[in-house]
Amino acid sequence: MAGPADQAVPALHPVPLDPDRPYRCSPSVAVRPESFGALVYHFGTRRLSFLKTPQLVAVVSGLADHPDVGSALDAAGVDPAQRPAYLRALAGLAENGTIEERRDT
Repeated sequence: MAGPADQAVPALHPVPLDPDRPYRCSPSVAVRPESFGALVYHFGTRRLSFLKTPQLVAVVSGLADHPDVGSALDAAGVDPAQRPAYLRALAGLAENGTIEERRDT
């Protein structure tokens, strides 16, 4: 999830997250799993972000393996009641360039 520091920087990608589209981690991003979730470093912006739960790490890591965001949420076992919070977190990650829409051909 994006933290308060992420909100202080203007959005890199103002296009809203579309949960019906395919996404992936940006190739400019490294994800390092931690006990709380993960550290995410964007080499282009030199921004460090935090994924605050292991389940969010599973969603982000699994995006490229699924046809859309909803399928990635299902595969990670996200409770339907928690989906809005996860979609907000993913929207923040899309805005700061951590995840991006996948252009499947």
